Amino acid sequence: MPTPGSILIRDVDIITLNATSDVLPRTNILIADGSIQLIGDPPPDFHPDEIIEAVDHVAMPGFFNAHTHAAMTFERGWADDLPFDRWLNERIWVAESALTQEDVRWGAYLAAAEMIRSGTVGFADHYFYMDKVAQVVQEAGLRATLAWCVFGMGQGTEVGKGLSETVDFVQRWQGAANGRIRTVLGPHSPYACPADFLVTVARKSAELNVGLHLHVAEFRDQLEASQAKHGQTPVQYLAGLGVLDRPTIAAHCIWITEQDIDTLASKGTHVVQCPNTHMKLGMGVTPVPELLTKGVNVALGTDGPASNNDLDMLEETRLATLLQKSHHLSPTILPAETALRLATQGGAKAIGFPQSGVIAEGRPADLILFDLHKPHLRPRHSLLSNIVYAAKSPDISHVIVDGTMLLKDGKLTTLDEERILYEAERRALRMVKQNMHTVRAYEAG
Repeated sequence: MPTPGSILIRDVDIITLNATSDVLPRTNILIADGSIQLIGDPPPDFHPDEIIEAVDHVAMPGFFNAHTHAAMTFERGWADDLPFDRWLNERIWVAESALTQEDVRWGAYLAAAEMIRSGTVGFADHYFYMDKVAQVVQEAGLRATLAWCVFGMGQGTEVGKGLSETVDFVQRWQGAANGRIRTVLGPHSPYACPADFLVTVARKSAELNVGLHLHVAEFRDQLEASQAKHGQTPVQYLAGLGVLDRPTIAAHCIWITEQDIDTLASKGTHVVQCPNTHMKLGMGVTPVPELLTKGVNVALGTDGPASNNDLDMLEETRLATLLQKSHHLSPTILPAETALRLATQGGAKAIGFPQSGVIAEGRPADLILFDLHKPHLRPRHSLLSNIVYAAKSPDISHVIVDGTMLLKDGKLTTLDEERILYEAERRALRMVKQNMHTVRAYEAG
């Protein structure tokens, strides 16, 4: 990874996303020691290590993907247009039965390249063999909060050694990569994990002083099953077990009640909407406006590429506002600026990097540049609206994380993209081929 030096971004427009939503025209950003040192004219005796001539570009905070399964890039396009139970049981878990540690490493490399190219500066991952993902994060230069997914349902249910191994992982990687890596515990969900295991995980997270990341209330049948089995919604069930007493990233939270929203607010739980996956799998709509009204921090995520099928947070930002407008029959329900804040500040807060998500002096230099010299970005009545409703990920020309340039003039600087494309394709095809006999058995009967 390149050694960070000082960077001067010159003559750039800025969407700050600060408290007053300032949009600054044709100014300069001085970056050094991983942070934004100055917005404005640099001292006359300042000589930066690198200058970015950014006329006709806009700078804004980078995206934070608050819920994904990065190495599921290997299953992109492998399980489309199926009901969730068949998607999961007949395709995803079948493919993952052949998953190796090296598969996870190369799948995470592929995800990292895709995320950097689409402006993501940090992500919350929830998957397996997370030491391999941590190594990729360290090399790529991204920020990440990593959770090793565990089930606690007995022998043969875990990928790895279970909770003991994930605890070792948490302790080994917490604060690594100059603080760019955070670790949390990752029980799968209230429907896949036994109650006593969830209590144990919550207790262990308190001992380790880390948070949790899990799936909550994804489908209507999960709500109905929880009410039938426990007499409670999934949210109330988790609250009763003490899970939500810990700092928690709760992915999806679609089938929730008003009481659930009050509980999530009182517990300080972070809710992650994944609009692309929610629409594609017919899951429903996370009640984002209602959550925001009650003070819940809402973030956006892509979910895994097996269900999305990409890791494009700009697309999620656009879908987040459009989905709510369509669902509520209201063009004003979730404005573009709010959606952009969910994708940046909301995600940064959810995954434990609360100082990011704004361009301001003294804040971490986690930012991206869009090239505005494109027909679909003219006229410039509103830079913010153009970004949310018209921009495309290939318009992103530069990505800077912790003061280090990960994408420069559209080229990755920390990763060997050609090697990644080759290895990921080869290994993904091997993984799927190995299990085709099982898939054909499902399809036959």
